[in-house]
Amino acid sequence: MSMKRVNFQLFAMLLAGIMLAFTACDDDDDDNGNGNGNGNQQDATYTYTMGSTEFDVNEDEKTVTIKDNGDGIGSRTLYADTTYVLDGFVFVNGGQELTIEPGTMVVGLPGQGENASALIVAKEGKIYAEGTESDPIVFTAYNDNYAGDAYSKTTRGLWGGVIILGKASTNEPVDIMQIEGIPATEERGAYGVASNPDDADNSGVFKYCQIRHGGADIGAGNEINGLSMGAVGNGTEIHHVEVIANKDDGLEWFGGSVNTSHILVSYCGDDSYDYDQGFHGKGQFWATIQDEEVYGRCGEHDGGHENETAEPYGKPTIFNATYIGGGEGTIITFRDNAGGTYANSIFVNAADGIEVEYRGDKDKCSVWMFENGHLNLQNNVFYNVAGDQIVTDEPESGAFTWYVEKEGTAYDLPGNIGELLEAHFNDNSNVFEDLGITTDNVMPNGVGSNGAATVPGDAFFTQANYHGAFDPNGSNWAAGWTLTFK
Repeated sequence: MSMKRVNFQLFAMLLAGIMLAFTACDDDDDDNGNGNGNGNQQDATYTYTMGSTEFDVNEDEKTVTIKDNGDGIGSRTLYADTTYVLDGFVFVNGGQELTIEPGTMVVGLPGQGENASALIVAKEGKIYAEGTESDPIVFTAYNDNYAGDAYSKTTRGLWGGVIILGKASTNEPVDIMQIEGIPATEERGAYGVASNPDDADNSGVFKYCQIRHGGADIGAGNEINGLSMGAVGNGTEIHHVEVIANKDDGLEWFGGSVNTSHILVSYCGDDSYDYDQGFHGKGQFWATIQDEEVYGRCGEHDGGHENETAEPYGKPTIFNATYIGGGEGTIITFRDNAGGTYANSIFVNAADGIEVEYRGDKDKCSVWMFENGHLNLQNNVFYNVAGDQIVTDEPESGAFTWYVEKEGTAYDLPGNIGELLEAHFNDNSNVFEDLGITTDNVMPNGVGSNGAATVPGDAFFTQANYHGAFDPNGSNWAAGWTLTFK
């Protein structure tokens, strides 16, 4: 890790225009690292306010505790020589811009329900959390340390998480929604817009960031995801993000069009990748390692609106995923009217494969999406998934199969659904093959015998002629900057 700059006093000066309370020893009784004191170890603490938001500064411990009473964190920079403590929900309000230096640590105080802690970027707010490979930004629980050895890699639910909200399109009829994990009484938790959504909406940059030990429960099983994205637009840059040991999902998209790459989710308590409400972005180089003691899905993919006819459809395009199940559980569930494309990916080690939901009580469902070309598997490699069978005559049994949620008359299950799924699997060069991937090894030992599908030629995707998130002839891009591969 590179040398961190000492900017503590500069940050304190920028916190607010005036200092309302100051409790400290004389200047010559304190040395906070800038050479102005005589080295004595007496406390120097004081409080700044910006509107109703309180910033409690402890110079000796180099911490700033932030309590947001409605006015947000303000437009400012968080510096790497300081630890920032979130006391409850802290917002980057609309119109504010938060910059976070590489190597900075942000910690959330413990608490559940209304006392949970989280960092939330509201609509029209921006975050510039730009870590580096040598100095990632760490969002974690109180009493953790930057090295990440204060808690085990499976300790979950100690604080909330990170939430980014925007104005891109969803398929919800009310347009403006309230993000999961934030009480409905908090207006800054809204995402989407009432009219004229902007799929190019820009919420900033979030890269080389770790999110550890989150998932606090705010009530009735409403837990905060590691990284939640509500209607986030593709003007936002999100890549090289690790979510480790979250109590709920790793990442969840609620509509929106944001594109993400080089994402690692490990040891979470529920699903790794979850999308809903018409998410229609792109993804590449997604990896997950499921906890062997927790039977969540590698992917839970939902469509959206109640009558299943609203657009945009949830059908993102995902290339080069590596999904490592925990032995039990399911690789992916497509349900409601979710679709999507997975190509050049590796799926291993799960009792159940990729399931497509049939609902006869709806106008459209995920089986309908499959039949109409909106759900596709292309050039993927499966191993040790559902007994390495494509489908059987029974639902919920096979690497690519269906299941029945509700019978009805709005949409009829094709009588040959098993044959259709099997033909799609074979005709699109999906195979069963061992590329050496296990829960202890994410690096494939070669390229699958089926070859790789052509990667789309747009500016987002990286041309990669291999399967999975990691190049068999390259290095592990998650090594060094993540806690998983520290």
